Amino acid sequence: MKKNITVFCIIFWAGLIAGISFLEAPLKFQAPGITIPLGLGIGQLVFQALNKIELALLAIILYCTYPFQLSNLKRFLLLIILLLLLTDTFWLLPLLDERAKLVLSGTTPPESHHHILYIIIEIIKFLSLVTLGFLNLKDLNDEKRH
Repeated sequence: MKKNITVFCIIFWAGLIAGISFLEAPLKFQAPGITIPLGLGIGQLVFQALNKIELALLAIILYCTYPFQLSNLKRFLLLIILLLLLTDTFWLLPLLDERAKLVLSGTTPPESHHHILYIIIEIIKFLSLVTLGFLNLKDLNDEKRH
């Protein structure tokens, strides 16, 4: 049962990233009537919620995989995902949140590449989750055959 929960959480998490980071975030600013402040306010709420959900999913995945022997590749992917999520949570998202607050207060923040870095992290996290999900699905299918 824990392996099924793990696979579900991994695939669900990858879907959240695809839907929110790669679809909702860039499209919201193209909607009629959406201003930069309104889009930033929505973005802050959505990405704060996504981050909390990601932390919960990671905790569930780690709990469910703890007693099992993981391959080196799975362990590496989990470590990458953990490090990227911690980077987002404790450094990058607070920094981006402060930039959004500056814009919302009418101040123009200095130029930065933090949004590009966030996109790169999301791509790596997404690809790591998809790979980990497929590896776990393969293992589940192999177990059912034996």
